[in-house]
Amino acid sequence: MEEKTIKVHLSNTKKAKPAADQLEFGRVFTDHMFILDYTEGSGWHSPRIVPYQSLTLDPASIVFHYGQTVFEGLKAYVTKQGEVRLFRPEKNMERLNRSNNRMCIPQIDESLALKAIKELVNLEKDWIPTAPGTSLYIRPFIISNEAYLGVAPSKTYQFIVILSPVGAYYKEGINPVKISVENDFVRAVKGGTGEAKTAGNYASSLKAQELVSNEGYAQVLWLDGLEKKYIEEVGSMNVFFKINGEVITPELNGSILEGVTRNSVIQLLTHWNVPVYERKISMDEVYEAYKAGLLEEAFGAGTAAVISPIGVLAWQGEQMKINQGETGEISKKLYDTLTGIQYGTESDPFGWTEKVE
Repeated sequence: MEEKTIKVHLSNTKKAKPAADQLEFGRVFTDHMFILDYTEGSGWHSPRIVPYQSLTLDPASIVFHYGQTVFEGLKAYVTKQGEVRLFRPEKNMERLNRSNNRMCIPQIDESLALKAIKELVNLEKDWIPTAPGTSLYIRPFIISNEAYLGVAPSKTYQFIVILSPVGAYYKEGINPVKISVENDFVRAVKGGTGEAKTAGNYASSLKAQELVSNEGYAQVLWLDGLEKKYIEEVGSMNVFFKINGEVITPELNGSILEGVTRNSVIQLLTHWNVPVYERKISMDEVYEAYKAGLLEEAFGAGTAAVISPIGVLAWQGEQMKINQGETGEISKKLYDTLTGIQYGTESDPFGWTEKVE
């Protein structure tokens, strides 16, 4: 039986908070964290907020050897009125449980997880930066911590939430970035773990990212793992293309992560009566549209960067310069609207934000 009362153990010492202009992504962490334990036979138990601290794990913990772990990412924002808001946090909790299911991790009570996040954010609200483009990044994650070297699901776990004040994810901000299409490495395949938010997906992406970074590209565009023909994601973001007035994003196929920002972009475009389609889209189709002058915009969508316009797409020796390398109208409108809703400067017709109090 899960306990609903969260015990709070306050830290005796407080860390110095970084200046807004010195914020990096995920380098500094707040004074407290949340922990919830799981034991087979007892379920999830002992919810508590404690001082931020190192973890003590047995060297044989399953997470180290077989990667049985999942995580999420969302943000807290301060509005001009001083309110603290979350953006669609229930979608993150739903996705966490979908990831749990794929990774053989016990389902977690989504309402308890969200309650824990709100209580932790409320306790640490002084850590939320207020400069434009800044926020408090929230990282919930689950690790398997049974000491066992057999290849089997763990019998014990911890659900942990940590917080980090952050600036803009990309130093380029809303300005377009250069992307290289990846033809050798693949991120995931249907039937694998691509639709789960799990550590191994990100570890397997590092080599390709390292190689293109040395050539001056911000990220890679991933193709499908079977034919290396159809577009899947860009870096760790979902990707969209505006071709001849229509917006196309790869359909969810079992290897693509279902992003909260992706879902929000689709809803906004539909609300604006912009034609938007979820379907297969190949690099050949994108290239033909570019040659015909019909590739109007391309952009990534994700929690960290919100919207990241693509100014250059490199493929098979050709540099496709999209929209003269400038941020497109739809990209800018989506970025302004999403961040406006998050920070409370735009109306929220979908009821996406939740107040933390």
